[in-house]
Amino acid sequence: MANVLQNYENLKKALEFASTDADNTGKIIIQVGSATCEKAAGSDAIRDEFIKLIKASGRDDILVKQTGCTGRCSQEPIVGVFIPKQFPVKYSQVKVEEVLEIFQTHVLGQQPVAKFMLDKTTETLYKHVVTICSSSRCNTDDKSWIDVFNRLIKEKNLPPTEVKVLQGGCIGLCTEEPNEISHGVMMVFPENVIYKFHNEEELSKIIDIHIVENGRARDFMVHTDNLTEVYFKFYGDVSFFNKQTRITLRNCGIIDPESLTDYIHAQGFEALARVLYKGDPEFVINEIIKSGLRGRGGGGFPTGIKWRNTRTMNPDPIKYVVCNADEGDPGAFMDRSALEGDPFSIIEGMIIGAYAIGATKGYVYIRAEYPLAIQRIENAIWKCHKMNLLGKNILGSGFDFDIEIRLGAGAFVCGEETALLQSIEGKRGQPVIRPPYPSVKGLWGHPTCINNVETWANVPAIMLYGADWFSRIGTEGSKGTKVFALAGKVKNTGLIEVPMGTTLREIIFDIGGGIPNGRQLKAVQTGGPSGGCIPMSKIDTPVDYETLKSIGSMMGSGGMIVLDDADCIVSTAKFFLEFTKDESCGKCLPCREGTFRMLEILEKITSGHGEIEDLDKLERLGRAIQKSSLCGLGMSAPNPVLSALEHFREEFEIHIKEKRCPTQRCSKLITYKIIPEKCTGCTLCARRCPVSCIRGFAKKPHEIMQEHCIKCGECYNACKFDAIEKI
Repeated sequence: MANVLQNYENLKKALEFASTDADNTGKIIIQVGSATCEKAAGSDAIRDEFIKLIKASGRDDILVKQTGCTGRCSQEPIVGVFIPKQFPVKYSQVKVEEVLEIFQTHVLGQQPVAKFMLDKTTETLYKHVVTICSSSRCNTDDKSWIDVFNRLIKEKNLPPTEVKVLQGGCIGLCTEEPNEISHGVMMVFPENVIYKFHNEEELSKIIDIHIVENGRARDFMVHTDNLTEVYFKFYGDVSFFNKQTRITLRNCGIIDPESLTDYIHAQGFEALARVLYKGDPEFVINEIIKSGLRGRGGGGFPTGIKWRNTRTMNPDPIKYVVCNADEGDPGAFMDRSALEGDPFSIIEGMIIGAYAIGATKGYVYIRAEYPLAIQRIENAIWKCHKMNLLGKNILGSGFDFDIEIRLGAGAFVCGEETALLQSIEGKRGQPVIRPPYPSVKGLWGHPTCINNVETWANVPAIMLYGADWFSRIGTEGSKGTKVFALAGKVKNTGLIEVPMGTTLREIIFDIGGGIPNGRQLKAVQTGGPSGGCIPMSKIDTPVDYETLKSIGSMMGSGGMIVLDDADCIVSTAKFFLEFTKDESCGKCLPCREGTFRMLEILEKITSGHGEIEDLDKLERLGRAIQKSSLCGLGMSAPNPVLSALEHFREEFEIHIKEKRCPTQRCSKLITYKIIPEKCTGCTLCARRCPVSCIRGFAKKPHEIMQEHCIKCGECYNACKFDAIEKI
């Protein structure tokens, strides 16, 4: 073990790694997103255009690099430009024809093109951007460090473009001394330096040294790792990243996901080297337990306890670790983006976990529908083999471990751990009764530890920075951060990572930017098809495992869909139930038949034939399915319906009693009527009607024969005189 750290240093030298940061390389870096959504938006053509322009310019100090998911799904393609001694700039929705102007004006002329920047309202580039922690620990009732900072800046007569200060959330770097009085924590970008101070005098010294003199106030420095880089790696996006804390996604959008060199520069595999050097698997397990890390796949089981059970509960010398990347929730793309943006971190986490557990073989079970993620994890495995980070005698430690990829065929139920193991073994993906749990009897009857992508990605950060650091982030029962795919009726859709305990209000309105088009928030669906609908009245609910469960929802793998007042809760619940009904493996009766019968009742309600008694039937059926299903799919399938009934029962009753949908989303409950006073008899509606149910003569008011109308809405869309109303 003594040579492990030296072997790691030799590895870094062998790679001849160089920083991706322009200030260290002296080169201009152009980063172009290369995640699946970026490629779909045309990022490959953007990158090719930059490469052509660089070749034509004859410059050898300009590099084009690809990155993983940047998190801004509504703004692709995204391009970042990094020029030494300047603040990085981020451009959104870049078109091929705009590349030339960005290249000539910014890359060559070093003048950012404001009209293409991600934040179109921001035209001032600040030399420094500062965030100051706004948690109760860092701010007392009688003092705001942001106010003090602004006053000091004003007193020092600094230019208005010198520094911008923003309110930041807790980043977890609190004091380890329980008796220490209130203090402040500030992060300075683009240098990615964190300072801690206790009074105005110390804050003033930091400003003098760092802001005025452009130095480093080393007496007050706390942290300088790249976990903070993502917040302001691109200027102009501070509102989106201000309340995020990125651990799982710490490298996504920053490093080239296909470059082992980039990952090593970002302290990649340093945690593994330290673990192997220490040579104590029990220490690793204790650190993971101490950190409070819980499984991010939905169940929230303590990760360290699962590891210990796998190591100790069965003396079988053959053990396995598995990465569950079978992400199937509608609208979810957390695991896909992590694999596409930072595959090496998942591999490093699996190696550390395998060492702690005593496993020599691992599997990544990934959906075949994720070709780019598969390509990048394959590339990462190959490069790790080449550099002795996988295979025999890893880094000279004597520890052997290898990883294989298994492709899933897209069955949602294979996200359940026992069904996943059945699929890896080549059997039909169906859950099996537990106990015994996989940690005792898993793959081919041997102890197996299964964690999802996000859980494995957290492991290197915990082992690098310590369990105490990680456990300071989040809540008492839910430590660390959680990645969410924020989608639906929100301005800033995308991939976000926030500390556990962040409220839904902060996620939707501060990070997500609120509800677009002047609409009002109606509900939030968390946990995907297995989660529940949370009403506007509970918008201040903190996001953690226990709290979400207490209000009828769940964390799930991280899907979060925002609904506005134009969405129908009944229709939404029916949509998710349709999904789980179709994805049921059919092995157990409660799930197979119960979800089918619940869906029948919802179809009845949304077609205008519902009865009040149906609501009680839905509740009884849902409770029965929850209690008697074989696996988590069936146990959680009724959640969207039951939570919708609890919080929006009145909307169900309107569908039943008044035979109408308040939001006009249930097509069978919509009635189209022609207003005689407005109808000119142009006959356009009659000609567009697919079932010829509109009668009348030319230049005379027409009439819709309701008994034949199929509610398609063609007449409503065709009328140019607003003579057809929808009720």
